[in-house]
Amino acid sequence: SRVHRGGHLSTRQYARLLREWVASIGLDPMVYGTHSLRRIKPTLIYRQTKYLRVVQLLLGHTKLESTIRYLGIEVEDALEIAESTDA
Repeated sequence: SRVHRGGHLSTRQYARLLREWVASIGLDPMVYGTHSLRRIKPTLIYRQTKYLRVVQLLLGHTKLESTIRYLGIEVEDALEIAESTDA
């Protein structure tokens, strides 16, 4: 593979490197892709803090509903948390 020093990786190069790395440590590359890894940090932040607004900002979502769907949490739980948060 060609990676130029100081240059940027293309999306395709990044995906290929990640796929190779995941396979090299014995995991299934079909399960651990670029998008699933992107979800890890926001999901951990949500689980530890329950601050939907923080996760929404980190992900760049304009609608809270998008963040709720992205995290896969129940709407009722999200609304309860949102209502209990001081604005």
